[in-house]
Amino acid sequence: MNEHVTLQASDGHTLDAYVAHPAGEPIAGLVVVQEIFGVNRHIRSVADGYAKDGFLAVAPALFDRYERGLELGYEGADMQKAMSLVPRLNLDHALLDTAAAMEYARKQTGKKCGVIGYCFGGTIAWLAAARLGVDAAVGYYGGHIAKFADEHPRAPVQLHFGKLDQHIPKESIDAVQAANPGVPVFWYDAGHGFNCNDRASYSAEAATLARARSLEFLTEHLG
Repeated sequence: MNEHVTLQASDGHTLDAYVAHPAGEPIAGLVVVQEIFGVNRHIRSVADGYAKDGFLAVAPALFDRYERGLELGYEGADMQKAMSLVPRLNLDHALLDTAAAMEYARKQTGKKCGVIGYCFGGTIAWLAAARLGVDAAVGYYGGHIAKFADEHPRAPVQLHFGKLDQHIPKESIDAVQAANPGVPVFWYDAGHGFNCNDRASYSAEAATLARARSLEFLTEHLG
């Protein structure tokens, strides 16, 4: 079952969230943090997938602060629209909204809560582990994590990157790992966005392996 709910951040802002419910008792809560394309079909499918695995998955609409109901694709005008929003992104606001989703998930389940994020959301997942008291975090191709390499996670974190990603220099992630040697970083023969089957860069092999690692990690630390 899935539904849309309204969350309220600590600064009073209200936002939509897509919630996917497991069939039975949830293992834990899991906040699914979007790319720069909104809570679109791909992000909803990620939430649905983790709900099937037993998590209460909550995908907060972080872009409701800029434009409500934003849902974009990966080409043409949609890509241009997404890129136009990048200069407006406020990480502090995104973390407030992520925290609201975490609070909702914890209240609904009475259990632990993790965060998994993709691209923009990958950076948010890293910061959630450093700042928000999340119980575990997984980040996929978070391009700005290197800027926060000195913010050390206070929870278990797992990171995934593509060797062919032209947006994220490997050297920058090597620096993150050097500053945080306890964080496992996995590399795949794939490009940016390899987990998304709506992108031309989708890699079924990389996506399948990364998801298996993510599920094992989240189950271990949240179950």
